[in-house]
Amino acid sequence: VGKGESVIDTVRTIEAVGADILVMRHPNSGAAALAARHTEASVVNGGDGSHAHPTQALLDLYTMRRHVGDLAGRKVVIVGDILHSRVARSNLWALQAAGAQVTLCGPATLLPQSLRSLPGYEGPGGCEVTTDLGEAVTGADVVMALRIQRERQDQGLLPSLREYIRQYQVTEERLARANPGALVMHPGPMNEGVEIAPEVAHGLRSVVEEQVTNGVAVRMAILYLMATARRR
Repeated sequence: VGKGESVIDTVRTIEAVGADILVMRHPNSGAAALAARHTEASVVNGGDGSHAHPTQALLDLYTMRRHVGDLAGRKVVIVGDILHSRVARSNLWALQAAGAQVTLCGPATLLPQSLRSLPGYEGPGGCEVTTDLGEAVTGADVVMALRIQRERQDQGLLPSLREYIRQYQVTEERLARANPGALVMHPGPMNEGVEIAPEVAHGLRSVVEEQVTNGVAVRMAILYLMATARRR
């Protein structure tokens, strides 16, 4: 694709070599859906632009359920750059489907102007948006920090990283307002010392490395289900 070939031509070339499953990550939103319309192969969306990252959401929910159990009524906080995060979008949809209460938190410049731009905002669990992290984490069962990309500061969306750290870094002090035993998650890669304090990232509440481990099993299961479905 980087050489100028279109997504459709690339997909047709891969299909011509006999591929049954195509795992696709693309910088443009909607690329995976476009590919799926032009191939008989099964397409796994490995992340398309700022739109969606379905397999990340599945492994995140699997990790949550292993520790928390039924997510119905549980409070899950996602903090950071919600506006540009495909992880936030996919997690919101999945958590809503599971009946969780979702709170999105971040600077006003990194929050969507309308929740209607996010899939699942009208789900059964409800969704709240706030710029106050202390308010957001109060009573939380899960707190997920998102990576802050330094280019957001260059785009004028953040006054400074120091200001972001002061107001939105996930710290032990802020987590004291969450429920006892609340999980700390991060989809990675982490900027330790920016969106999450090092002692939190590697503390007893953290399941960040477990997310990575679970991601292997979840994605293997997806490939297995797709492969066996094609043989039926």
